[in-house]
Amino acid sequence: MLFEDLNIPKPLLKALNDLGFKNPTPIQEKAYPIILSGKDTVAIAQTGTGKTFAYLLPLLKQLPFSEQKQARILIVVPTRELVVQVVSEAKKLATYMNLRIGGIYGGANINVQKQLIFDGLDILISTPGRLMDMILTRTLQVNAIQKLVVDEVDEMFNLGFRTQVFNIVDVLPKKRQNLLFSATMDEDVEKLINHYFIQPQYVEIVTRGTPIEKIVQKAYYVPNFYTKVNLLEYFLNTDKEFKKILVFAKNKKLVDVLFKEMNTLFPDQISVMHSNKTQPQRFAAIKNFDEGKHRVLIATDIIARGLDIPEVSHVINFDTPSEASDYIHRIGRTGRANSIGTAITFITEKEKENQEKIEGLMNKKIPMFSIPKTVEISEALIADEKEYKADKNLKKLSNKETPTGAFHEKKAKNKKVNLGGKRRREGERRAEEQYKRKMNR
Repeated sequence: MLFEDLNIPKPLLKALNDLGFKNPTPIQEKAYPIILSGKDTVAIAQTGTGKTFAYLLPLLKQLPFSEQKQARILIVVPTRELVVQVVSEAKKLATYMNLRIGGIYGGANINVQKQLIFDGLDILISTPGRLMDMILTRTLQVNAIQKLVVDEVDEMFNLGFRTQVFNIVDVLPKKRQNLLFSATMDEDVEKLINHYFIQPQYVEIVTRGTPIEKIVQKAYYVPNFYTKVNLLEYFLNTDKEFKKILVFAKNKKLVDVLFKEMNTLFPDQISVMHSNKTQPQRFAAIKNFDEGKHRVLIATDIIARGLDIPEVSHVINFDTPSEASDYIHRIGRTGRANSIGTAITFITEKEKENQEKIEGLMNKKIPMFSIPKTVEISEALIADEKEYKADKNLKKLSNKETPTGAFHEKKAKNKKVNLGGKRRREGERRAEEQYKRKMNR
């Protein structure tokens, strides 16, 4: 099927041709007529299958020119980077249309964003936190919103935005069309759908949790952090296919430690990104990686959702994620569009339980491989890998050595027993004399 077969208007078709797109993906093909019908829609499709265009194309087709300043379409996404990406995609599609498209997010100048809203928008893309800020300060009026898109809602809940998402939906006009797009679903997402969506139409392209078949998956049992570093170094040095590598680590601290190790081995080839980095640093890291200035990007899961970085040859899970759905999102950064990708996971003994959960979600095993013999197996451990053990050389305190804290031995004068005063002592003396006389009779 061609985009032309979907009865897409000429301005959008021309933009798609400029971008080199001729054939819709399955999610775009199936979601397009349902969204055009005005029905609430829940679409489940793996990352990298074109979800963003799947909701942008029908929304743009239905959006006529207007001079009103209040936005009519609201798109909520979990991260700042995704805001920037969706704004960019929307503007590309709307190249031959007279529409105002803008995005707002935390960590940027709020006054500039207030001015953007004041000047007028047709489509607003935002993160939940900054959106609530604008609503609560009455900077943003939402009474004109006709369409709501919640993209990657499960990730919003994972990031702690559950309350904000429900509050946002509560303040919007009751008469609107709701669209939800995601790669995975959980109970909280189902609650959102059941509470706010009216007879939603479901579009599910693949079984939930099933990774894209174009991604070659591999895994290695690796004992510790430094052996993982050695194995990663081996791959980068010996395999020319490792051209554009996205490395995921479980937290910001580990990202920084790994960056320090890898930057020493491969200077000026590594970008790093996590939530403690400033917004300019985060954008620069993505740009350098996207444009090929840096071969490797080391990041937390902040970059695992929704972001479209083309031609990522390999995704390496430096650790095995505890949430199985995070694994699906991570490996979905490669094998996008029509390309083939490879996902490699390093698994320690403690992470085997995480492996089982991932394989259970996918309903398939991850192929296991042996560590190459030339890779050094390190015995050194980082702090997180060391188990605390009491020092055997520490002498156990005897009762005599037990600390007494602030207490000290009383002086002799303070050891005297309180006898109750002169009168009491005199009374006791007389009673004792009377008792002796009585006994001597």
